[in-house]
This record gives sequence, C-alpha cells and structure tokens, in this order.
Amino acid sequence: MKVPKAGALVAVVGLALTASGCGGDSGPKGNLSIGIKFDQPGVGLREQGGTFSGFDVDVSTYIAKQLGYKPEQIEFKRVDSSDRELLLQYNEVKFVAASYSINDKRKEKVDFAGPYFLAHQDLLVRADDTTITKAEDLNNKKLCSVTGSTSAENVKKTLAPKASVLELDGYSECVVALQDGLVDALTTDNSILAGYAAQKENAGKFKLVGLSLSNENYGIGVKKGNKDLQGKINAALRKMVQDGAWEAAVKKNFGPANYKNEPAPPITTGS
Repeated sequence: MKVPKAGALVAVVGLALTASGCGGDSGPKGNLSIGIKFDQPGVGLREQGGTFSGFDVDVSTYIAKQLGYKPEQIEFKRVDSSDRELLLQYNEVKFVAASYSINDKRKEKVDFAGPYFLAHQDLLVRADDTTITKAEDLNNKKLCSVTGSTSAENVKKTLAPKASVLELDGYSECVVALQDGLVDALTTDNSILAGYAAQKENAGKFKLVGLSLSNENYGIGVKKGNKDLQGKINAALRKMVQDGAWEAAVKKNFGPANYKNEPAPPITTGS
C-alpha cells in the first residue's frame, strides 16, 4: 500500500471535507420528484405560467422541507389516476400526493404514509338541476368519471346500476362534458368537486349535491418496501398538523368554496 505524500494527503482530506458538506449545505443533493395532479383546482393544479397550487402541493412542499429539500429542488410531475402505481414502481417519482385514496387493492402495489386528509365521494351537477338529489337518481342518466378512479364503480355497483358511465382522462374534461350537457353528473371526492365549483370561471354553473357516498382517506404513495421514507413522511405529516400548517393549508385551498372539511385523520400506516 502506497502512503500519499503530505501535500497529497492534505488535498485528499480537503476533498473529503468538501464532499461531506463540512461548512456548507448538508441537505440532499439533486431534485426531489413528486407526483401530483395537474388538473384539480384546490388539490393539485398547474397554473398558467408553470406555478403550482393546491392542498396536495402545500402538503408535498412541507414534506420536502422536512426531508431537507429546498423549494427549488422540488420537481412536480403530472400523474393520472391510472398511472400512479407505475410511476412509483419505475422510480419516476419519489412519492405521490395526488388525492390518492388508500385501499387494499392499491396497498398490494405501493406503500402509503398517512392518511393526511379525509374526503367523501359526492356528485357535481349543473346548478339548475333539480332531478338529482341522491345517487339513486343517476339510474338512466349519464355519469362522468376519470379512468382509473373507483368513484363511478362505487355508484354503479351498489346505488345506480342503470347509470351509464363515461370515463375521460381528467376531471377538467368531465367538467366540460357536464357544462355542455353530455353528462348529467360528475362523481369523485367532494374536495375535488368543491375546487372546480369554486373556480371563478365556474361561478354559478355547478353545485355539489352534498352526499357522503364513501370515505376517502388520502395517503402519500411511496414505492413498495420503502419503509424508511414512509416513516419520515409520517413524521412530517404529524408535525404539519401539530404546528398548524395543515389547518392553514385547508383554509387556503378549500375555504373559498365554503367547504366543510373533516379534522386531520390519525395516521394509521407504517410507523
């Protein structure tokens, strides 16, 4: 084994100190890729100009900070309901915060942190519609939902078996179809529906029926087996509730729609 000369040894030590971040930024290097929805006002929305807004965006940003990342290191990537598991499995994103309801089928493919929000499935109809006041009224009517979502399946299976279902790629497309009279209702979580109803361009056009057809516990999806990240995210979520940031994010994103949210749910996944 060759022993380096004194000058070389000093250089090696100096290089090691620099690499270890001694005296500098000790945070994680590189970007943190996070999967969110791009088309859900109040939840996850890509604004004109490339900025992002919504409750899931605020939760993700808070988690990223607790993990040691700076805002400029966050890279938001679009996820659709049908490809959330794939993006995690192929390491396209580190975690997914995209109105991602925890259920047993999804837990076979990914692990969840949380839950961090409790929503309820509801119906969005045109403001002048007086024919739909309950889910059973959807029999012989047209219902819109998003490909990969379980919402329409829940309604058609148990409540309105004669309803016809139109599946589109995104909720924005469903809102347009509802406005144009191509469908009679849109179903998904009330938090998402409230976000659309609260948009300035939709003022007076739509209304929520006000149902609680299911309990939707939103979780943060991580790659199956990544217990370390799951635990760190759970710790961040607990802190967000404790320091008031969670409640502030709820009021900021859902308050304008007069949305009555549930309290922060207890975390039941991982540790």
